[in-house]
Amino acid sequence: MTAVLAGPAAPPRSRAAWLLLPAAALLLVFFCYPLAVILWRSFTEPDFGVGNYLAVLGDEVQIRVVLRTLRTAAVITVATLVVAYPYAYAMSRVGRRARGLLTLLVLMPFWTSVMARNFAWYVLEQRGGVIEKAFDAIGIPGVALLGSVAGVTVAMVQVILPFMVLPLQNTMLGIDRNLLHAARSLGARGPVAFLRVYLPLSLPGVLAGVSVVFIMSLGFYITPALLGTPQQALAAQVIGTQVNDLLDFAGAGALGAILLVITLVVLAAISRVAAPVATSAAGGTDRG
Repeated sequence: MTAVLAGPAAPPRSRAAWLLLPAAALLLVFFCYPLAVILWRSFTEPDFGVGNYLAVLGDEVQIRVVLRTLRTAAVITVATLVVAYPYAYAMSRVGRRARGLLTLLVLMPFWTSVMARNFAWYVLEQRGGVIEKAFDAIGIPGVALLGSVAGVTVAMVQVILPFMVLPLQNTMLGIDRNLLHAARSLGARGPVAFLRVYLPLSLPGVLAGVSVVFIMSLGFYITPALLGTPQQALAAQVIGTQVNDLLDFAGAGALGAILLVITLVVLAAISRVAAPVATSAAGGTDRG
């Protein structure tokens, strides 16, 4: 009788939907609404139409900036993957205490101010800095990374490394190492077993890390601004100049929208690749 008077309990899905409301409200207010305003201004100022987009696509300088941004993001992504993959593999092989120490080391950039990290790299890469002295000591004089694409890449890889390591580690911890032992028992040598068995099973983590790092690299601002040069400016710096110095909000919005479209295309391509990879990896794990 009491249960009848109290009424039916809310279904679990309904309760879960209510829990999503705060996050959805934050996204709508602080992401969707500003993005909609930017897009609207890019189509309506100074006149209604696609003039701002045609101006960006017809400007050889801005096209070079977009291509440079894509190239730099791709280089940073590859370099981060090369550094992060063996690091994450080592994290998956060691014990819990050593894994905690390795995780602590890779997360240290999160606990340091962005400006402090970049000024530290500024000091290291400048003329007469530690990096140039280290290269001088091994017989390679005159290496100063400040103001170069290489210097920006090194600093950004260090900052963005955790976003590649953590997805890789999470995937590698779920790989059954008995599959490697089975491959060796069937006659495959260690490198062959790694390439034919372990590497395909780790691809979901690779794709997750690559997508996050590439997209984050497209929008980096502080590191290229401090360690690079205006001649090697990336899209975020150009957008900052248009907004702060030229007050060209519509042109900046058009360039930002083009970058957003490129980001969505990259995400769609990675999703198309990731779906069959995840399916095959899950099938391989189930067979193991």
